[in-house]
Amino acid sequence: MLAGGNSSEREIALQSAQQINAALDKEKYDVKVIDVYHRDWHYTAADGKQYQFDKTDFSLTVEGERFEFDYALIIIHGTPGEDGKLQGYLDIMGIPYSSCPMVSSVITFDKISTKRAVATRGIRVAKDIFLYKGDKVSPDEVVEKLGLPVFVKPNASGSSFGVTKVTEKEKIADAVNEAFKESDEVLIEEFIAGREMGCGVMIAGGREYLFPVTEIVPKNEFFDYEAKYTAGMSNEITPADITPEVKAELNRMTLEAYKVCRCRGVVRIDFIVTPDGRPYMIEINSIPGMSAGSIVPKQAKAMGMSLGELFDIVIADTCGR
Repeated sequence: MLAGGNSSEREIALQSAQQINAALDKEKYDVKVIDVYHRDWHYTAADGKQYQFDKTDFSLTVEGERFEFDYALIIIHGTPGEDGKLQGYLDIMGIPYSSCPMVSSVITFDKISTKRAVATRGIRVAKDIFLYKGDKVSPDEVVEKLGLPVFVKPNASGSSFGVTKVTEKEKIADAVNEAFKESDEVLIEEFIAGREMGCGVMIAGGREYLFPVTEIVPKNEFFDYEAKYTAGMSNEITPADITPEVKAELNRMTLEAYKVCRCRGVVRIDFIVTPDGRPYMIEINSIPGMSAGSIVPKQAKAMGMSLGELFDIVIADTCGR
């Protein structure tokens, strides 16, 4: 299992890895959790001693015993797990893995690319202004095109780091600067008022799995990092109290986004549903959180599936690819 990563989300990814490792059947799988952090890839034994992972042949040697791995279960939120870098390495090494393939990961990690891809398939997205580092932002232009409030967010990042909800024109520039700390590209989006919904989805073994929809009710202004990962900072209602028509539309858009972005494994896609019942897609999480407080494990439980059973399906579907 490859866990951790280089981004601000590494601690959450390590928590997710612990949760999955505990859920996996050790009679079926010989699991080693490898902490990936820039060039330092290491395994920590039960006694706390660390052993370096050999990236040249995808192996690990512990006290003279060599382990050769034939599969990678990726639990890295952000880079290099969700942006395609790790997938490219594994493709070169010929190692099958649990997540979206490289091209899909590149698209889904890049918010503007995701929006452009899904918008062609009848999926609503918020209007936006896209900025490269060094671009000048005109608050007047932002307000004229998008109104207020707006969301300012890094184009390629996760877990709401660098995301700001701006309600005053004078604060747009500061929010843009904050977002540029996380990414060289920034997205300014119109505010869509409504209820936030998280939709887990997986296609495996020729079967479509649409998990129960979760309504996310953050106690902060929006579902930011604190609301996502701090106990008690959000209410998550599974299944969401929505009409059959809204559920059907969310399911349609979820499957369509999964397919058009060529996803693989279990994915979570987030939406805002307006008061008149129209869903707008926010983003695709190609490696969603699997910690004790995460949404997808709760959705799986609601449909009668344990975390171990969920990853049995993922591994069986992807190990031969």
